[in-house]
Amino acid sequence: MSDYTARFVASGVGAAIAETITLPTDVVKVRLQVQRSTAEGAVRYSGFADCLMQTARQEGATALWKGLVPALVRQVLYTSMSLVIYEPIRDVYGRLLRGESSGSPTYVQRLLAGGTAGAVAISVFNPTEVVKTQVQTHVGSGLGLRDIISRVYARDGILGFWAGVRPNVARTFLVNAAELGTYDEAKSQLKPYFGEGLLTHVGASGCAGFTSACVSTPADVVKTRLMNSAGGEKQYRGMLHAGSSILMEEGPAALYKGFLPICVRKLVWCASFFVCYERLRAAVNAS
Repeated sequence: MSDYTARFVASGVGAAIAETITLPTDVVKVRLQVQRSTAEGAVRYSGFADCLMQTARQEGATALWKGLVPALVRQVLYTSMSLVIYEPIRDVYGRLLRGESSGSPTYVQRLLAGGTAGAVAISVFNPTEVVKTQVQTHVGSGLGLRDIISRVYARDGILGFWAGVRPNVARTFLVNAAELGTYDEAKSQLKPYFGEGLLTHVGASGCAGFTSACVSTPADVVKTRLMNSAGGEKQYRGMLHAGSSILMEEGPAALYKGFLPICVRKLVWCASFFVCYERLRAAVNAS
């Protein structure tokens, strides 16, 4: 069996496991990012723990897994595509930057390859994220996937499913560069000391998750606001207007709304994903 097949299978299964485990933190993150202060300065959720408890208490524990189906579709397809094309893109950057594709890749090469792979993949699968975002921000029941798809299409046409695609591509470039690039680099640095094993994979995934959360949160906030308005009243004219409006009206801290759940999610997601991915890839290649 080819390594392309092994990467595709391992990344798909690993992404499904990691996404299911961490989806509650994503639901909380999205709700924190779309909430806005009233004229009196009040907000619905005071923070990560409050949002988690309010959602579970008022809507039931299952509400923490809202959007699981589009989240799994998005994550499995996007991650599989990213992991399959990452190494070939990394080799292309090696030829462009150093005139060779062999030898140990540089950190810059890994960052560029990770970002490019993620940007290409998410530009294809942006519609799944639009649907997931609107499912997660809806409070209560009675709004299904078909309702959201029909509403977005009726209001904005097919292009409505690519709402927020530019900040999403920007965010995903940063996320994938930080996750894949940093993981690949950290793994290569840890392997001489700990070998190709669990400790190396967990350590490298921790570096990747924290780096990803730090660099991607502002773009994630902008992306979430734009996607949440698809099929409804438009608050922002585009990515730059959304970013500048949030900064001017709500302050710099608003661009880091939901950072705690993002960081928690990234650390848990990366550890779950990369450990599963490495084990499954090795197993499939050995079969």
